[in-house]
Amino acid sequence: MFGVVFPDRSYPMDPSSFAQIDPLHWLLDMKTFVGEAYHEVKELCIFLLNAGVLPPEKALAVYCQAPGRPFVFCGAVHAARPSAVLSLPWPDPAGDAAAGPLQVVVPEAASAKIGVSVEDLAALPPVLDAGAERRVERLALRVGENLFNFMQSFCGVDGSRLVVPMDILDRWFKKFQEKAKKDPSYLKGFAL
Repeated sequence: MFGVVFPDRSYPMDPSSFAQIDPLHWLLDMKTFVGEAYHEVKELCIFLLNAGVLPPEKALAVYCQAPGRPFVFCGAVHAARPSAVLSLPWPDPAGDAAAGPLQVVVPEAASAKIGVSVEDLAALPPVLDAGAERRVERLALRVGENLFNFMQSFCGVDGSRLVVPMDILDRWFKKFQEKAKKDPSYLKGFAL
C-alpha cells in the first residue's frame, strides 16, 4: 500500500517494516531503527505504491510520538497527493503536543514511534504538512527579529514614539540580500 524513506538515513521501506496493529494502522518503533536518537530524524518521505491503492475519499495520515507523549499529526498522502516529504515535529520536552485521532497510551519508558493510519481525507486538518507550517512560522519570526534588531540600531525617540529613517526597510533588505549572496549558508541560519 505505501512506502517510507527517511532521507539520508534509510533505503525504501514497505509496510512490512512496520508492526500492523489492524488493517488500517501501522507502527514503526524508532528504537529499532535509530536507537534513542529519534529526534535526529527530521523528515520522512511517504508514498503510495500504486495508483488506486486508496479510494479518493481516504488518506494515509502520518503521526509521530515521542516517548511518553501523545501522537502528533505530521501530514498525509492521498490519491491527489501520492507522495510527500513530511517534517517530524518531535515535541519540545517543555511543551505539550496536540494529540491526533490516533491514540495509544504508552508507558514513560517506551520508545518513539511513527504511526500510519488510513483515515477519511475530509476529517484531516486542512494543512497536510503541519511541520512545514511550523517551519515557515519560525522562519518568519527569525527574519522579523533580524529586522527589529537592525531597526533598533537606528532608532530615535520622539516622546512616546520610536523614530526610524524612512529608508530603513530598503537598507535592511539590501544588507540582508548582500549577506545572502556572500554567504550561501547565511539563510540556513534562519531555518530551524
